[in-house]
Amino acid sequence: MKKTYALLLVSFLITSVHAQTTVNRHADIDKMVKSVNQDSMKSYISKMVSFGTRNTLSDIKSKTKGIGAARNWVVSKFNQFAKQNDGRLTAYLDTTTFKPDGKRIDQPTLLGNAVAVLKGTDPNDKRVYVVSGHLDSRVTDVMNRTSNAPGANDDGSGVAGVMEAARIMSQYKFSATIIFVAVGGEEQSLLGSGFMAATAKKEGWNVDAMLNNDMIGSNNSSETQIIDNTRLRVFSEGLPAYDLDKNAKNIRQFGLENDGKSRQLARYVKEVGERYVDQLEVKLIYRNDRFLRGGDHTPFVENGFTAVRITEMNENFEHQHQDLRTENGIRYGDLQEFMDFEYLRKNTGVNIAVLANLAKAPAAPTEVKIDVKNLSNSSFLYWKAPANGSAKGYYVLIRETSSPVWEKKFFTTATELRIPYSKDNYLFAVQSVGSEDNESLPVVPGIGR
Repeated sequence: MKKTYALLLVSFLITSVHAQTTVNRHADIDKMVKSVNQDSMKSYISKMVSFGTRNTLSDIKSKTKGIGAARNWVVSKFNQFAKQNDGRLTAYLDTTTFKPDGKRIDQPTLLGNAVAVLKGTDPNDKRVYVVSGHLDSRVTDVMNRTSNAPGANDDGSGVAGVMEAARIMSQYKFSATIIFVAVGGEEQSLLGSGFMAATAKKEGWNVDAMLNNDMIGSNNSSETQIIDNTRLRVFSEGLPAYDLDKNAKNIRQFGLENDGKSRQLARYVKEVGERYVDQLEVKLIYRNDRFLRGGDHTPFVENGFTAVRITEMNENFEHQHQDLRTENGIRYGDLQEFMDFEYLRKNTGVNIAVLANLAKAPAAPTEVKIDVKNLSNSSFLYWKAPANGSAKGYYVLIRETSSPVWEKKFFTTATELRIPYSKDNYLFAVQSVGSEDNESLPVVPGIGR
């Protein structure tokens, strides 16, 4: 009887589903990624550097110097990109005033985020995807608002990547909405992103994923002198900062310490980024961010949204948060000449590939469950169709509990699947797959009884 059952199960797998090892590149997404232009991004960064300093506390009235001129210029570029579509891209400066805090704000400060919204084509699709870089810059003293602070890589590179993504992606249509933003006040304690994340929560935005790009254009490190433009880091939290107390029991009981939503997004960035960008390995870093510092994804994470930090593999501390100077033969300062624009091109391509794949895909499946009523060496998963978008089928993903990435994916057109892998030995997730093979974010199953 057991042999017959096993044969029937194998037969079911062969006829009803198939294991997927590779996914072909979507033609439009491939074209977008290949459209990333180094010269365009050089021109963006040269212009940002020309404002002298972009310190959050710097001049907001000048048309040529300071953070005010810089953010107005970014909005003007977004508006320029908007002319190449049918009005779906709209740009604006989102402002708020911060009072002195006794820390990094010493006077009433008008902060502004330069925002461009690429409206989704499906009015029923409420999903929002956010991609950010921070526009402000600094020297050694974060309160120094007058000295030149070029901020070419930190974070001119992230802003240039966001702008190039807006330039390219605004020529295409997506079901979901994409928001491109150059936030202010990052160096003053994540003020701009905190303002945006709080707004998103208050207004009920359905932020499905947020990509924060901070320093994505330098290929070398200080101290070790490593030069490498073939690897990119993605930082993600494992345990959710939001509502952890409500979820801790299930996380502990079922071994889901490595399966928070942001960690799933990081895996997605790796799979999709490496699919579309050649000669680049995406490295998963199992931390929300680096030691002693923070990034603009963190306010989104703390407000319950799915967000990751994308950043270069090796940091050169001689070229970030430094006064411009030469000491002991070392030239300090965040200057454009220290950047690698081929590396920036590849890293921008990762962002575009991920955003486009997500925004073209149907929403994730709903009510995903794994049956635990019976002892079994197979696993039975079931789910419901996505709330938005049409799914031609679904991927059931599996990996060993010790694996950092999904190892196999099975395609099915049904909304349930039994596979001959023990729920005791493997972890599972389910993705929706659209008509053009774009995949949603994976959903880890809840417990079904």
